[in-house]
Amino acid sequence: MDDAALAAVIQAAQRGEPAAFDRLVDLFASRIAGFLYRMTGSRQESEDLVQEVFLRLVRMIGAYQHDGRFEPWLFRIAANLARDRVRRAKRAPTFTSESKEGANGDGHNTVDRLNQLPSAHEAADTRMIHDEDMRALNSALQLLPDGEREVIMLRHFSQLSFKEIADLTGTPLGTALARAHRGLAKLRELMSDAPAQPTIGQARAVSTGGC
Repeated sequence: MDDAALAAVIQAAQRGEPAAFDRLVDLFASRIAGFLYRMTGSRQESEDLVQEVFLRLVRMIGAYQHDGRFEPWLFRIAANLARDRVRRAKRAPTFTSESKEGANGDGHNTVDRLNQLPSAHEAADTRMIHDEDMRALNSALQLLPDGEREVIMLRHFSQLSFKEIADLTGTPLGTALARAHRGLAKLRELMSDAPAQPTIGQARAVSTGGC
């Protein structure tokens, strides 16, 4: 949908038209659900949070000023809810292959492994290798400091700019950039040898330092 058509849907939603809200759900619910599932690691929690995101959308849409950045605005709502839920549950965010969103920004080659989803006709051994890669990536992510993991998640799955991530996390822009750089470097190191779970030595190396 182009920006003019989206703006018309948003304006209709601001007038309280139910069909407009249904259209926004159709447009964004799938990507929001995939992002929340990766952040929480729980299908039930992600489903609950999707509902909360769109309930907040209903409450907040009247104050939204459309500037062509509706999707980042909606993802900020989702990210804030996910951060609160993960913090309460003390569960590390996880990457999964449940749904595919495009990666962007620096270091995309590492997380591109996540987006290489197997098709239905691929052989079983190919799927097994993919599953092992996913488990290795999940294990490596859980070894990253919280700040680095969060920036990587936000950058590669919500399409927020680093400036928006800095604002969302309450950190200077340079800190957000540094965390992304360090986090991706550590992921490459952890996953460079083989698609297996990181060793104890790697875990110790990752756990040192960080903002």
